[in-house]
Amino acid sequence: MSFELPPEQTGPAAWYGPEIAKRTDWQMPLSPSEIAEVEQVTKALAAREGDIAAITPADFPLPTLAPKLQARVEDEVLNGRGFLLLRGLPVERWTMREAATAFYGLGAHLGSARSQNGKGHVLGHVQDLGLASNDPNVRIYQTHERQTFHTDSCDIVGLLCLKTAKSGGLSALVSSTTIFNEMHRRRPDLLKLLFEPAATDRRGEVPEGQKPYFEIPLFNWYQGHLSAIYQRQYIDSAQRFPDAPRLTPAHVEALDMFDALTNDPALNMFMEFKPGDVQLVHNHTLLHDRTGFEDWAEPEKRRHLLRLWLAADKARPLPPVYAQRYGSVEIGDRGGIIVRGTRLNAPLEAV
Repeated sequence: MSFELPPEQTGPAAWYGPEIAKRTDWQMPLSPSEIAEVEQVTKALAAREGDIAAITPADFPLPTLAPKLQARVEDEVLNGRGFLLLRGLPVERWTMREAATAFYGLGAHLGSARSQNGKGHVLGHVQDLGLASNDPNVRIYQTHERQTFHTDSCDIVGLLCLKTAKSGGLSALVSSTTIFNEMHRRRPDLLKLLFEPAATDRRGEVPEGQKPYFEIPLFNWYQGHLSAIYQRQYIDSAQRFPDAPRLTPAHVEALDMFDALTNDPALNMFMEFKPGDVQLVHNHTLLHDRTGFEDWAEPEKRRHLLRLWLAADKARPLPPVYAQRYGSVEIGDRGGIIVRGTRLNAPLEAV
C-alpha cells in the first residue's frame, strides 16, 4: 500500500515570516506588578542557595502571572503559532543565581525540565566556549557559529537572554508546518521521503542499550498532528556509522529542499533578543536557528543565554518512534538526554 501524504495544514501554525514579523501579538511584556511577583519569590529562594533543579511550582508561587502565562502558552505555543516572547525580566540587577532561579521557577509552571546533555543539565548555558562543531562530540550551541535551523529534544525550549553579543546572534524561527505545505505543493515526491526514518547522530550522548544514532522520520503524522524533528548536520554526520541507513541522492535532494525553505526569507523571521527576554518555542511545529556572532573581548560582557527544555502537561501526542530520542512518549514526562549515571543538576556556569 503506497504512503498517502497528510493533507495541507491550515491554522495558526502555518505562518509566513514577513507577515508575522509585522505583528506584536507574540510578545508578552511583563507589567511592573508581574515583575515584582517574580522578583519577590526569586530573592527569597535564591537567598537560601538551595538546589535550583529541585524547584517546584509550589516553591515558586506566581498567583497572577502563572495562570496568565499557562493559558497563553497552551493557546499560542502548543496549539497556535508556536512561540511567545516574554519581555522585561530585570536580569541586569540580578545575580546569576537569581536569574537561574527566576527562569527555572517560571519554567516549572510550564512543564517538567529535561536533561539537555549527558551531564544531566536541566539548566543550560548557551555560550561560546571556544569550541568548533567539526568535533563530532561538540554541540553547536557551545560555539559562536551559525546554528542552522533545527529542533531540540523536548516539547518546549525556553531561552532567557542575560547578555547579547557585540554583533549578530539573532534568533530565527520558521514554521515546519509551512515548509510541509510548500513541499506538498511543489514536490510531493520529495516530501514523502521525509516521512521515512533517517539516522541522526547522537554526538556521543548515547542512552544505555541504544545505537549511537536514532532513526526518526523528519515529518511525523500521528493522531491528527504533524510534528517535525530535525538537525541536518547530525543527519549528515550519522553517515559516519557504517550500519546507519545510507542517504540516497533522492533523500539528499529532499533534505536540501527542506533546508532551502528554512532559509527562504519569504518563510522565516528573525528577532533580536534583549536582556530580560524569555523566548518559548514549540519544537514540534517550529525550527529555530541563531545567526553567527562576534562577541565582546571582555568575558563579563559576552553573550549568555540560559536554556530550559520542558515537557509540557498539555502537549500533543507523539508517535512511539519518538521514544528512541525522548526516552518515552508519555505526555509530561518525555524528552531530554539521559545516559548511564546521569544525575539532574542546574549548574550556575557553563561546564
